[in-house]
Amino acid sequence: MDPSNRVRGADLDVDSFRSDEPGYDRARMRRQSGGFVDLGNESQYGTGGHQASSANEIFADVQGDVPWWKSNFFISQPVLFGTWDGVFTSCLINIFGVIVFLRSGWMVGQAGLVNAVLIVLFTVFVALISVLSAVGICERCRIESGGVYFILAHTLGSRLGGALGMVYCFGQAVGCALNVFGFGESMADLVGTDNTWAARGFAVAAVLLLGTINIAGVKWVIKLQFLLLLIILVAAVDFFVGSFTSVPDAEFKGWLSSGTMANNTWTNYQDNYTWFKCFGVFFPTITGILAGINMSGDLKNPSVNIPNGSLAAIGTGTFLYLMFIITLAATVTRDALLKNFSITADISAVTILLLAGLYVSSMSSCLGAMYGTPRVLQSIANEKVIPGLEVLGHGRGPNKVPIYSMVVVAVVTVTFIIIGDINKLAPIVTMPFLITYASIDYSYFALAQTFDLQHKREMRFQGPTQRDMQVYGATGSDLDLLFPERIRHKNVGDFTPSPTDSAIMNGRISNGEVRRPSVSVHSKNKNWYSHLCNRWLSLLGVAIKLLLMVLVHWMYALGCLSILWLIWLYIGAANPAVKPGRASEFRFFHWLKIAFLQAIGKRPLEYEQLVVTPVHGDIAVEQERLNDDNEDFASRRRYHQSTALQSHLVSVDT
Repeated sequence: MDPSNRVRGADLDVDSFRSDEPGYDRARMRRQSGGFVDLGNESQYGTGGHQASSANEIFADVQGDVPWWKSNFFISQPVLFGTWDGVFTSCLINIFGVIVFLRSGWMVGQAGLVNAVLIVLFTVFVALISVLSAVGICERCRIESGGVYFILAHTLGSRLGGALGMVYCFGQAVGCALNVFGFGESMADLVGTDNTWAARGFAVAAVLLLGTINIAGVKWVIKLQFLLLLIILVAAVDFFVGSFTSVPDAEFKGWLSSGTMANNTWTNYQDNYTWFKCFGVFFPTITGILAGINMSGDLKNPSVNIPNGSLAAIGTGTFLYLMFIITLAATVTRDALLKNFSITADISAVTILLLAGLYVSSMSSCLGAMYGTPRVLQSIANEKVIPGLEVLGHGRGPNKVPIYSMVVVAVVTVTFIIIGDINKLAPIVTMPFLITYASIDYSYFALAQTFDLQHKREMRFQGPTQRDMQVYGATGSDLDLLFPERIRHKNVGDFTPSPTDSAIMNGRISNGEVRRPSVSVHSKNKNWYSHLCNRWLSLLGVAIKLLLMVLVHWMYALGCLSILWLIWLYIGAANPAVKPGRASEFRFFHWLKIAFLQAIGKRPLEYEQLVVTPVHGDIAVEQERLNDDNEDFASRRRYHQSTALQSHLVSVDT
């Protein structure tokens, strides 16, 4: 071979790796060649065949014919992220939003320090149950792109998953409007105007800017998120430092004031607010905790990155929530907490730093929502669950940036920016997220129950021993093909292959074994967080969230559930052949029935029963073959399964 065609520094024949041949893999070529690649001959460079030269030659396979400015400023290859640069950053900037800066003091003024702490802890507890449920699903199933929608559709089925995905996207869009409207209010105060339409104008401009950044690609979103997170953390430190260094005045009393915390300890509800209404205002803060799940398609290892990043983010966010609430309760008068929404900026050490954090928190939450929500909508459209949404599935670039879905989310966001303010939007945001969180909790419970059902069936349908197979002349695979119910538990959510399946007939049988798909639902792994994923805790989470929906605002809850039901009906009518979920075998009400029967001392029949016709000595019985040896049956291989039944006739004298 010509030495010019041999990879420098490695014994690799690159003629076997031409890009026009099947199986060509640039990444594999780089690994085997120690990082060097075939750059062709000098004539290719003279004719402009490559854009790389000198020091950039080893990256020629990445750049190819792409100009340097396009490869550096636009994504030319798919980009994948890990636990800290992907999940942790996205989650934290989404759960440390504008409500922490603008409504933490108001919540303390309404509910008092004790109840405000309880609201924060309960909010985190409600979200944490759903996070642990999602983590449990990630452990038991393979996670792909689609985020929250994929988890729900993969577990509960595409019909219910599609309906829940649409409700979730609606909640995310309204939540984006809530956060960016806080940014608009802050900008309006900065320029010295109280005009509501000025605040709405700033908010709409922010939506357009963030939409443009998302169109540029996920690489720029992640880079910007790092910068935004740094600014938010600096603003939080600035607030805490200012609480010690600021000069006391009529509103700010400082840490040395003995009566301030005592006066802010208990409730002082005004304007018909209650504990649950305050919870409804604060709850949207934590809804961004699912941002890491929504970027599952852009992660290196979603089953590892999502649990570690999400749990680390929720722990960090909880600490910051409590520090803000305790600091405000100990240093600010109650009247100022209720009326001055910008009190955090007034007591900060450097006001401009906290204002920067306030603006960034509003922008970052909206950035995360505009990044994840269109991808959920894109997944729904690509799976063709809801007819008519196919156009929303189109993507741009190697990461398939969902341009059309972004436009839809932006339109909904702008619509709700024009409609209401923060206190009006917060309860609306709460309902779709409570429904989504309750569905995720139930998904994990149903998935764990399905695993138990599979395990019981595995024990019941264990294959025969080697001795039995020698006696009867049939292998376990033969019996599996004849009796598909033996392996149905291994293919929950999939079609059980039949003996005449083309995939089986064409090479999937080797050495007497069928290469079936792997088990769809697995047992829990032995990670540090695995023992926290508990099915009964998830079931409790479902009950808590349904109760909260009624207590926070039952009319909004009824409206969201009605919309969910209508979408579910539409999918069933327009697309009845949607895929079942991995947990479709588990039926909740049937499980309740069995549990009730067991509780009252009755033993339900879990399996089919064999009924044997009694034998009477005075009646002649003849054996007859029911399946005739017709032309089609004669060409098939013969299998048999024999079972000896022994009976005794007992004569009872009366």
